[in-house]
Amino acid sequence: MRSELSATSTLFEANRARGTVRFDVHARDGVTRRGTLHESGSLRVRFPSPEDQGLSGVFVNTAGGVAGGDRFDIEIAAADAARLTLTTAAAEKVYRTPGAAAQLNIALKVGADAHLAWLPQETILFDRARVQRRFDIDLDEAASLLLCEIVVFGRTAMGERMEQGEFVDRWRLRRGGRLVFAETVRLDGDIGAKLGRSAVAKGGAAIGTALIVPGDEALVERIREASKSFSGEAGISAWNGFAMARFCAQDAARLRADMMTVLARTGAALPRLWLN
Repeated sequence: MRSELSATSTLFEANRARGTVRFDVHARDGVTRRGTLHESGSLRVRFPSPEDQGLSGVFVNTAGGVAGGDRFDIEIAAADAARLTLTTAAAEKVYRTPGAAAQLNIALKVGADAHLAWLPQETILFDRARVQRRFDIDLDEAASLLLCEIVVFGRTAMGERMEQGEFVDRWRLRRGGRLVFAETVRLDGDIGAKLGRSAVAKGGAAIGTALIVPGDEALVERIREASKSFSGEAGISAWNGFAMARFCAQDAARLRADMMTVLARTGAALPRLWLN
């Protein structure tokens, strides 16, 4: 029996998904073009709608979701004056696992006068899912960035909640070579109970973050003016030359609506997939 379990475990490990996307974009005559593109495994990126100036990309995970032991790596470089908007074809689902955590690693580099908008759809964690995510962001002093992430603990529309599991989220932001923001969020074990605490999420099942560079108090005030329309809770502040808005809501739909309101205040154009 033990040998059969070992063989099953080995087979399971061999079937873990791996995916890598690595590419760069550059501006030529005021138009952003794709440079070198590398894809491997089950991760793909497509550029469905050429625009007058900027370039839009959509990530597709052909594995159909993320399971324990999977690893996905993304590396993107936007050269000087390039404009790039990225999203996902659908919400990403992270499934339960009795084994190792999935690994998601994202590295973004943005040159002078370039703009990168990272606007994926929600990441949904199933009960007993385990995932470790890492963002490493390197901005030129004159670069701009809009980065939004929404994490949902369970499929609330299906009456499901995440009770146990692991979620580790590490963010590092450098601007002009200087570290200006560093944060690691860790939720593990009895996540459902922890989210129920007033100081954590007060029973909310969805959290979100919008990171805006550059950002100042004037931007903070514009967003606060819309806060009365929010369905969930939100807080925003600015320091070190950037602004950050944090969200918490009872479900993904409410948080997504609040996030869209904030993005409108920044003047950002939402990806078409967000509007379907």
